[in-house]
Amino acid sequence: MHCVVTAGPTYEPLDEVRRLTNFSTGRLGSELASFLVARGHKTTLLLGELATFRGETQVHHIQTFSTTADLQERLRALSSQGVDAIFQAAAVSDYTFGKIWVRSPKGDLTEIKSGKIATEQGTLMAELAPTEKVLSKLRLWFPKAKIIGWKYEVDGDRARIVKLAEKQIADSQTDACVANGQAYGKGFGLVQRGGECMDLKDMPALFEALASFIKTQSAATAAARA
Repeated sequence: MHCVVTAGPTYEPLDEVRRLTNFSTGRLGSELASFLVARGHKTTLLLGELATFRGETQVHHIQTFSTTADLQERLRALSSQGVDAIFQAAAVSDYTFGKIWVRSPKGDLTEIKSGKIATEQGTLMAELAPTEKVLSKLRLWFPKAKIIGWKYEVDGDRARIVKLAEKQIADSQTDACVANGQAYGKGFGLVQRGGECMDLKDMPALFEALASFIKTQSAATAAARA
């Protein structure tokens, strides 16, 4: 199968020298991509420029992305290449910068656009606007692919994150969602369409489950076509 894995963080520029990003290292997605190659799948890895993971990868094709919009365009460009499965493990920024103002010592607000915003201009106030959800676009671009999203949550408990994963599947028309983070606890949950959740203790177990999932789904699709 031709698999696409996204990994690492996107970023959003404040000006030409500063940016907003997150703590994703890109390790999980990079290691998943290598695992899929070892299982015989043709694999493309889309890796964030700011990913800090430096382990070896055995991937056929690697592309780097920067902003959320850049990741979206790279995924769309792959839609004509017969992709069978997509693992959207990248940590996509939830916000991008909107309008930016500086407040003078007198309290006046002035909207500003600059290559580098100088601290001498006063207190900076930045509008954060939600980014467009990349996952919601994938079914349109890859109507026949198996699409697996991720749901990383810090607050709440396991039951809450599983519900959020189910909602993501319904809203984005994906096939499954990996739930993890402090809200889930140790390990990972592989939530499938229909509400089934597999509790997996670590990354090797997750990778095995994901490989089995796309294989089973591919076989079911082939049988339905026959």
